[in-house]
Amino acid sequence: MPIHQPQQQTDALPDRTGVQQAEAALVEHYPRLVRLAYVVLPPALGRHRRVLAAHAVVQRALPAAGSRARGQRVPGQSRRSGAPEGVERAPGGSGPDRGPSGPAYGWMRLRVLRTALAYERRPRWWPGRLPAPAALRPAVPVVWGLRLFPRAGGVDELALDRALSTVPGAVRAAFALQLLEGLDESGVRELLAAVAVADPADAVRRAARLGRPDPAGAQTMLRSGEFDPCTVQTRPSDLLRRRHRVRAAAVAAALCVVAGGLAVAADAGTRPSGDDRDRAGAAAPALDPAGLLRTAAERWADTSRVDFTAWPARGGRTGDGELLGRALRTWSGPPGTVRVSTTPGTVAVPPAQPPRLLFAGEVDGAAVVLFHDGGVRVVRYAEPLSGSGRAALDFARVDDADVTSGAAVVVSRTGDSARFLLAPWIAGSTTRDLLAPNTPGRPLEVGRDGVTAPVPRPAAGGACDSWPVLQLRSSGKIVEKHAFLVTDLGDLAPAHLTYTPKPGRGAPARQPREATGTEALLAWARTACSLRTLSGSGVRAVNNWAFAEQKLPEGGASAGWLCTRADTWRGPGRVLVQFLGPAGSPTDPAAVVADRDDTALCSRFGQHVLAGTHWKAASGRWYVLAAGSRAVTRIEATGTVRGAAGGPTFAVRAPRDADVELTASLRGGEKLAAVR
Repeated sequence: MPIHQPQQQTDALPDRTGVQQAEAALVEHYPRLVRLAYVVLPPALGRHRRVLAAHAVVQRALPAAGSRARGQRVPGQSRRSGAPEGVERAPGGSGPDRGPSGPAYGWMRLRVLRTALAYERRPRWWPGRLPAPAALRPAVPVVWGLRLFPRAGGVDELALDRALSTVPGAVRAAFALQLLEGLDESGVRELLAAVAVADPADAVRRAARLGRPDPAGAQTMLRSGEFDPCTVQTRPSDLLRRRHRVRAAAVAAALCVVAGGLAVAADAGTRPSGDDRDRAGAAAPALDPAGLLRTAAERWADTSRVDFTAWPARGGRTGDGELLGRALRTWSGPPGTVRVSTTPGTVAVPPAQPPRLLFAGEVDGAAVVLFHDGGVRVVRYAEPLSGSGRAALDFARVDDADVTSGAAVVVSRTGDSARFLLAPWIAGSTTRDLLAPNTPGRPLEVGRDGVTAPVPRPAAGGACDSWPVLQLRSSGKIVEKHAFLVTDLGDLAPAHLTYTPKPGRGAPARQPREATGTEALLAWARTACSLRTLSGSGVRAVNNWAFAEQKLPEGGASAGWLCTRADTWRGPGRVLVQFLGPAGSPTDPAAVVADRDDTALCSRFGQHVLAGTHWKAASGRWYVLAAGSRAVTRIEATGTVRGAAGGPTFAVRAPRDADVELTASLRGGEKLAAVR
């Protein structure tokens, strides 16, 4: 993406009086401006670097005191009386001009916003894995030997911070300008346009979705200590390493003088720039094995955050500093000999702060290390114990994981099987075949380090004769009698399988439940093979929704309609609508009648669905069948054949290749088109 050039009409410097007023506004509202910068800056910088960068952005916002230029309008401010339409004087005057609604503050906010957004913009030639050029500039203040962090908030604040990390800087800016600065949508769009945001209207729309359904609560969280870089906590970064360096200082100083002179002569053209050294120094604490975060073994039983942050470090090589160091260095900059894979929507950037160690041990002839970056990713590093095989580095998204979606991670895949590292709260594990719904599960052996015995993998091609899944049971310390299914779809984190039963007469809408009951297993037996199309797409969970049941023409046999929705870790979902006609076997595959990507259909945000298909009766006659969800009151067909029926199902005689358009009326009077 090219760097947007700032608009000249809003970047002009004020006169001497204007600079003085801007300086006064900065001093008076410094915490407010620093908080704004902190929210807008990329969370990938890490909390320590983001704190320092937020202060640097604000402190660099003032121009030289002797600068002079004409007064210009300040975007995002109300127009002052006496000024022509569309024109605003430069910051100047006194008193109210320095307030949050005055031009001096508005002008400072404009400069802060522009600089903060520059941290996320890269020119086309800039390497994608490196921070933007602005993020590498030497910044004041500089802190040596300490790490700075805002005060930790609760679960809600953490969830908001994670949500902000998944959107571009322009969306974070729109979100902060509305909730922290109190600007209306038009003011936000105007201000974003002034700082060269490509699509301000889209940024405002996406920011509005971030604050739903409780914008007042989101505003309170943004004003909490979690997002306050002026009130911070500290801890040492590299204390032990600095102690060792001090002890060896005398000898090292002499050697460095000699070696430094030789290096200048031999490598003057290849030594790293100051920005590269700054970046390496900032990343050093995150690459130190001694700084890895480790959770206590029983933490999961005494916390409300039952996710990857509650996993203890397990495995026989958790104390192997050399292995952990190699894994961290490879994560920071994988050499060309390392195979790197990422699930869709996952970034492969180096860690911004010390990650959490989940596992380090030997599995199937490889040394394997698993990390959690504390936010949205699980990272797997594997190197062969012998031979000439290549090391591997795999990235997967796991943001907002919970008891089920954070229950297992793949540690090894060999041939047609895989081994999983189970969460510490898993008290029981079995394997079963979705294509054998009446066969009970088989016990799965789990080692003391939480690694399972090999589990068969679903076949990627050829005949779909079986579909292995894990049936896991949570500890009673988490939830009683809670069993659930997960399946390997080619990513590090297996997908959670659920089921939503048929609608009841006059009953409220059903909610997804665990797919361990008889009805759920029978539905999955006919749809499991459709999971092949989801392999490697970063799927978090798949739900089978039995949205309708229909009596068929010519005999009254019943058919079912399922909406199979796959939700990805990054948000978008995929929907398959499947028709379950009469079958001679419980595993006869359903017919896929609609396939839609990037849709809210069949979720809590898309609760209405209508679908149709052609069907051949035993007599040889063809029909058009249609069915809708519980709120459908009437279905109409137009095109080659016409017809209508009250209720959520419909059938009409039609040629095999009849082109028919289906629409439905909902209980509230809205119209619904059929999904294709």
